[in-house]
Amino acid sequence: MRGPHNILRLIRTLATLERTGAIKQVLTAMDAPPRLRALARVLGWPFKWLGLRGDPTLPPTTRALTALGPAYIKFGQILSTRPDIVGGELAEQLRYLQDKLPPFPVEQAKAMIEAELALPVDAIFSGFSEPVAAASIAQVHRARLAETGEDVAVKVLRPGIERAFRKDIDAFWFAARAIETLSPASRRLRPLDVIAHFEGVVMGELDLRLEAAAAAEFAANTAKDKGFRVPQPHWALCSRNVMTLGWAEGTALSDNAALDAAGQDRVRLGARVLQLFLSHALRDGFFHADMHQGNLKVAADGAIIAYDFGIMGRLDEYTRRVYAEILYGFIRKDYRRVAEVHFEAGYVPADRDMDEFARALRVVGEPIFGMEASRISMARLLAYLFEVTERFGMQTRTELILLQRTMVVVEGVARGLDPHINIWQVARPIVEDYVARNIGPRALVRDLAQTMRVLGRFAPKLPALVETQLVRQARREPEPRPPLHPAFWMLAGGGLVAIGMVLGALL
Repeated sequence: MRGPHNILRLIRTLATLERTGAIKQVLTAMDAPPRLRALARVLGWPFKWLGLRGDPTLPPTTRALTALGPAYIKFGQILSTRPDIVGGELAEQLRYLQDKLPPFPVEQAKAMIEAELALPVDAIFSGFSEPVAAASIAQVHRARLAETGEDVAVKVLRPGIERAFRKDIDAFWFAARAIETLSPASRRLRPLDVIAHFEGVVMGELDLRLEAAAAAEFAANTAKDKGFRVPQPHWALCSRNVMTLGWAEGTALSDNAALDAAGQDRVRLGARVLQLFLSHALRDGFFHADMHQGNLKVAADGAIIAYDFGIMGRLDEYTRRVYAEILYGFIRKDYRRVAEVHFEAGYVPADRDMDEFARALRVVGEPIFGMEASRISMARLLAYLFEVTERFGMQTRTELILLQRTMVVVEGVARGLDPHINIWQVARPIVEDYVARNIGPRALVRDLAQTMRVLGRFAPKLPALVETQLVRQARREPEPRPPLHPAFWMLAGGGLVAIGMVLGALL
């Protein structure tokens, strides 16, 4: 219900942030302007008494987000990967949100498993542990299959989690609509589309059968990636609220001390995480869209293990090429080409000045190339990017929201492992390889071959389509044109298929 009652929920959100001291902590960590800090206090202070108390043993921001619910926890998980935005101390506190939230009782989890799988837990598993990880949506138990003795991870959704998410999302819908109404300039950011996208992602995450399918597809795509593993699902033990995967043994990627003690090369790991993400996004168009430290482990042999596949992203071939060309332009410092790609893809209105846009992009790129990562203020960079999007009338691209969000998270993970990482140098070989394979004469010929094959498959339908079009024209013309004989289209279709097969063979 997206009605005015959500005003109270939004007021309580602000009041909770004020009551727990989270507003002051976040704005201080992000070095917010004094005017913004004063405005936040003025809006929050009168309603402080309405705020949720939360767990007083937790730091302010973590305390506020856990009290407010799962949707806010998701936001905190993103911030936990960006010490360059919120500061190292706050980022470390927010890592609590990744997999250390209060669990629900193991007996309740067993009851849910038995209800979902219609079998006693003792008949399925010879061993079943207390929760080993508890996040915003589900918790995980380590178990052993009674039939084979294999160790597995059993994921169980939190009771009532879907209803809790829907309440938060309803409030977000109300806020987005109010923002668009009160501030017409904000419509270019498409807040309603952003919330719609967020809702679709979250609702998909609440069906563990879809997560199992994503794990299987992701494992198939990455089977040949050296130094990367994906646990396989046990389909007979998966349902809407329960999922069983192979157990992933390794050191948490968030524990730098443990990684150092195990002799792992954190510089190599940081580069590898970033390269894997880019490879999956560009090569496969299917990527892990929740790659924070809590969802990654490092095996004893140095392989990166990914799990928690509730949020996955997809990119079509055209979007992948646009994204690659933008990255490639930044890597080569060809800001004019980056600007051209934005205009060609329709990301920037055609009536804007391309040269001015290229100059604005140079302000983004040059500091990154000329300065160590540890000295770059990502908060200031993001603030400038927002100014650029406003100045040039760029609308939010909902199809890229998940990609951009994941890129921010993955870069944060890489920086956590190697504070001095240069993301452009690390990304260069992956992007150059994709560009060489997919942009240029060879790719043009391959695209032509694919187009011919598609046209060939539709050849039998072409006579009817043409005849229908000619009939429509006849109603407006004094003398209708006779349609071509169907045999012509059959012959033409066969020729297109043959051309496609020849071009495909040449490639």
